Amino acid sequence: MNRIIEEYKNFDGVEAIALGGSSAAKTSDTVSDYDIYVFTKTGYPLDIREKIAQKYSSKYEVGGEYFGSGDEYFVDMLNVQFDVMYWNTDWFNGVVENVWEKHYPSNGYTTAFLYTLNNFKILYDKNGWLQSLQEKLKTPYPNELKENIIKRNLMLLKDKPFASYYEQIEKALNRGDIVSINHRIAAFLASYFDIIFAQNELLHPGEKRLVKFALNNCKILPRDFERNVEKLLTQSKENTLPILDDMIIALREIL
Repeated sequence: MNRIIEEYKNFDGVEAIALGGSSAAKTSDTVSDYDIYVFTKTGYPLDIREKIAQKYSSKYEVGGEYFGSGDEYFVDMLNVQFDVMYWNTDWFNGVVENVWEKHYPSNGYTTAFLYTLNNFKILYDKNGWLQSLQEKLKTPYPNELKENIIKRNLMLLKDKPFASYYEQIEKALNRGDIVSINHRIAAFLASYFDIIFAQNELLHPGEKRLVKFALNNCKILPRDFERNVEKLLTQSKENTLPILDDMIIALREIL
């Protein structure tokens, strides 16, 4: 792995490299891959990226833009997949500033990028830039950010006079539109968890293992938290709205 990291460091435009994801957060399992973050101001030349992948892998995809600029390849000698993401330093500075300093909320996952930053294992940091960003997160969780996340996402759950997730799910149920039901329930859960993590002043860990993370780390949880999430995702459609009502009531009780 160190040899591969050295390959990426050889390009002059690289400011920092970090190991992220479950490997850095120590939550990986037997199917987890390695998430490598390469930070540059100008991007990383595609031909150099392909040469690195070819050197260590017999199965690779270089230049994928499906989830941002990145490469995926299976490292033969390590028997593990690498997901290499190329992030712009100015963009990432803006993410930290907008959320941690200006307290802008999102529709779910507000602090997920900050969780990634906080858990980075820094492998290379040419001028200490990435370390300085991590240091910013050592300040207390901003109360204004907490309030903004809760306010925005509560509105999205049911409080908006028009097009709340609850209303959209209700309409989808009446139409029998199972795809739309699934889509809006996913959005509902994104805002639901965003509120819970904000209330507990925890950074949002992303999309995976959310119930387990909440049970292990949140001191404040809605009553019947685990049971209601499971019921929402497994019970028949006619029970969906009563379950959502109970989840929203229980959520308000902890705020």
